Amino acid sequence: MAFTLEQVGEVLLVAVDGQLVVTNRQDFKQQVIERIDAGARKLVIDFAHAAYVDSSGLGVLVSLAKRVREAGGQLRLSGLNEDLRVLFELTRLDSLFQIVGSRADAIASF
Repeated sequence: MAFTLEQVGEVLLVAVDGQLVVTNRQDFKQQVIERIDAGARKLVIDFAHAAYVDSSGLGVLVSLAKRVREAGGQLRLSGLNEDLRVLFELTRLDSLFQIVGSRADAIASF
């Protein structure tokens, strides 16, 4: 998996490309936490180019959501394909995260 972090105005955009799984979750988490600790309070994680998220990836997302909320910020998810959307519904994580259709809509939602 590759991921990029990009500052778009006040919003930190994290684009996931490929899979968010046990082998790469720690690097993903560390890089996002560093940005939260540096002051990022509005985050969008974009899954438009992601194919799969395993349980450890879901755990990282929950952890990041908690961390950003404790810092007084907000986190949005965007670009979920049908399989990922169903995964979030089945795990009831759709009630924890604000899920937005596109990255542009997610950025505009703050």
